[in-house]
Amino acid sequence: MKGRFHPKNNVSLNPSANESIRDVIDRMSVSRRRFLITAASTAALTVVGDISIGGLIQTVEASDIRKSKGFAGIGFKSIPPNLRVGDRLKNDLVSVPAGYTAKVLVAWGDPIASGGPTWLANASQDAAAQEKQFGMHADGMHYFPLSPGNVVGRAVSSQARSLRGFINQPINNGLLCVNHEYTQESILHSDGLDPVSIAKVRKSQAAHGVSVVEISKQGKEWKYNPNSPYGRRITANTEMRISGPAAGDPLLKSKKFDIRPDGSVDTGRFNDGYTAYGTVNNCANGYTPWGTYLTCEENWNGYFGNNGEALVSTPGIPDAEVLAGQNRYGLSASGAGYKWHQADPRFNNRTNPLESHSFGWVVEIDPYDPQSKPVKRTALGRFKHESAQVVVDDRNNVAFYMGDDERNEYIYKFVCSQRLNPGNRNANRDLLDNGVLYVAKFNDNGTGQWIPLVHGQRGLTAENGFKNQAEVLVKTRQAADRVGATMMDRPEWTAVRPRIGGYKEIEVYCTLTNNNRRGTTPVSINNADGSTGAGSARPPVNAANPRPDNRFGHIIRWREDGRTVTTTTFTWDIFLEAGDKTRTESNLQGNIKGDDLSSPDGLWFDDFGRLWIQTDHAGDGTGDLVNIGSNTMSCADPNTKQVRRFLTSPTDCEVTGITTTPDGKAMFINIQHPGDSGDTLNPTKTSNWPASQGYGPSGRPRSATVVITRIDGGVIGGL
Repeated sequence: MKGRFHPKNNVSLNPSANESIRDVIDRMSVSRRRFLITAASTAALTVVGDISIGGLIQTVEASDIRKSKGFAGIGFKSIPPNLRVGDRLKNDLVSVPAGYTAKVLVAWGDPIASGGPTWLANASQDAAAQEKQFGMHADGMHYFPLSPGNVVGRAVSSQARSLRGFINQPINNGLLCVNHEYTQESILHSDGLDPVSIAKVRKSQAAHGVSVVEISKQGKEWKYNPNSPYGRRITANTEMRISGPAAGDPLLKSKKFDIRPDGSVDTGRFNDGYTAYGTVNNCANGYTPWGTYLTCEENWNGYFGNNGEALVSTPGIPDAEVLAGQNRYGLSASGAGYKWHQADPRFNNRTNPLESHSFGWVVEIDPYDPQSKPVKRTALGRFKHESAQVVVDDRNNVAFYMGDDERNEYIYKFVCSQRLNPGNRNANRDLLDNGVLYVAKFNDNGTGQWIPLVHGQRGLTAENGFKNQAEVLVKTRQAADRVGATMMDRPEWTAVRPRIGGYKEIEVYCTLTNNNRRGTTPVSINNADGSTGAGSARPPVNAANPRPDNRFGHIIRWREDGRTVTTTTFTWDIFLEAGDKTRTESNLQGNIKGDDLSSPDGLWFDDFGRLWIQTDHAGDGTGDLVNIGSNTMSCADPNTKQVRRFLTSPTDCEVTGITTTPDGKAMFINIQHPGDSGDTLNPTKTSNWPASQGYGPSGRPRSATVVITRIDGGVIGGL
C-alpha cells in the first residue's frame, strides 16, 4: 500500500462474490498441496501441520521455538500489537521484546559525508545540504564489514570469498548502504511543494537514491561517522554507466541535458546509450558475492509527467511504440505528485520520451570505492524492481531472484553465464552483464517453469515488437506478457533460505503484498501484445494466488529442481496467507500459525535460518487493520511455519529494510514515512517519531535506521 504520498500499486478495495480460497485449494491435487520436503523429520512436521501443529503452537506460544534442520530456533516471546486507542495508535515508538533494545542510529538529514551540515527541524536546508545528508524515506539496505587497516577504494579479500561475510566473528566497523525510496514533499520543504520550483525539485532529487554510511560500535553503542571518507550520497542526478545487452541501444538515447542547480539545460545533443543520470524510487536491494551493493528502482514511473505537450517523435522509433511502452509501465501526464516535470524538462515524458528508459534497472554500487561510478545492469531486465537476492549453487553458478512490484506482474530469475570466481574479486566485476533472464510460470499442481526471455524464442521477435535482445530487456513486461508468465499479487521482496545445518535445498521465498483486483469482475488478463495498462487487469484466482480481493497478501516459496540455479523447473507452495483470524470472511482470515500480520513486504533470512517478515500497510490501525494495528516485523520458522511478532512501529509508517552484522548481534531496520498523515502546517499531527524515541530535535517526523541489540549481547532472535 505504501505511504499516503507514495505511488499506489494497490489503490482500492473491491468486494467480490467469487469463490473462496478454500474452494480453490480443494481443486488442487492433495499430493501437491504440501511442499516437497527431502528431510523425513521436516516432512513429518509439514504433513501434520495442517491438522494439529497450529493448535499445539497456540498453547506454547510463550515457549522457545526449538532448533530443527537448517534452523537455529527462536528465543523471544511475542510482543502485543500496537493497536489504536482513541484517535491514534497506543505507542509512537519502535517496540521490541523484553531483553532487547531499539535505538535510532541515523535519520533523514543527518550529515554522513565531510562538510555535511547538521539537520534543521524547520526543513529550510537546500539541495546542496541534502546531498551530504542521509536521504529521506529509507528502505532496503545491507551491511558491508570493514577490516582494521582497510583503506578507501580497496575491498577486503575475505568479503570477495564469502556470500555472508564473517559469520560469528565480531565485526564492529562497517558500511551501511541504504536505499531512499521516495520523498514526502509536504515534510521535505519548510513551506511544502507548492509553488513548485527548480530549487525544491533539486532538493527532492537529492533526497532520493542511496546513502553509504560508515558505522562502528563504540563501547556498547553503535554510532555513525558524519565525516567518513566512505560517506557518499548517490542521488537522482548522479552520473552512471549503462552496461549489458541494452547498452547503446537507440531506446536509451534520450536528450542530453546539462544538469545545473538552477535548471536542466537542453544541450541539443543526445545521450550515447551508455550513460544515465540518477537513480530513483530505490526500494528493496541485494548484494553480490564480490562485495557490491544492488539497489533496485521500483516506482520510477511516478517522476515523469507532462504539461499537455505533443509527443516529440524519435527518429526510427514509432510514436505508437513509445506511447504503448509508457502505458504498460504506468507513466501518466500528472506523475505521482512530485511535479519534477514542471520544473525539470528532463522528466517530461512527452518532450523527452526516452528518458524513462534509463530507469527501472538494478544498479550496482561499490561501497568501498567512493569514486566509483554506479552501473545500471540491463541484463537483469527493466521493470519495477523489488529486490535482487543472490544464490550461488554448489558448482558456483550464480542467480538473482527478483519481483516486479505491481498488481498482476511477474517473478524473475537471472542466471549469469559465467561462474563465480571465489578468489578473484575483479574477475566477477561484469558477471551481471551476461546471462539469461527468466520469468516464472506457476502451475496449479505445485510445479513451475522458468521461461527464458530470449530474443527469437517464444514469440519474442521483430514481428511482435522485439527487434533484438536489447528491446526484450527494455520491454521486459511486454516480453513476459508474450510468453505467458503467471500474473502475481504484487511480487515484492525475495529471500533465499541459507543452506546450513545439513539443509541443502535452494529454496526462495517471495512476498505477494496484496491485490484488490484479483478475482473481481469483469475478468481480464494481461494481453499477450503488451497493451494492458499497468496494474489494470482483473485476473481470476489460481493456486498460486488463491484469494479474491487479496487485501492481506501472502508469501509463496519454491525449490529449484536438482539443487541448481540453472534448472528451468521448480516445485512451490504457499508459506502463509496473511490475515486477521477474527474476521468472519474466509478470504480475510488468512492461514498463519502464530501472530497475525497484513501486507507482507520486506523479507529476509538471517544466517541462522530464521525468516524475518516486515509489513507495509496503512499503519494506522483503522478499517481492516483494527485488530492488527501498526506495521510489524515478525520472525518465522521455515519448517513449521510458526510466526512470532518481534517488533511494532510508530504511527503511519512502514517497517522495511533489514540486515545484521555478520555475527548476528546487531540488527538494522528502517522506519519509513512515520506520521505521513501530517502536513506542512502540522507535520507532527500523528507522529513525532523519532523524537518520541528520544532522538534528535522535535519538529517533524523523520525516516531513520534503527539498531537492535540484545542486552545480554546475544544473537538477535536466538535461543
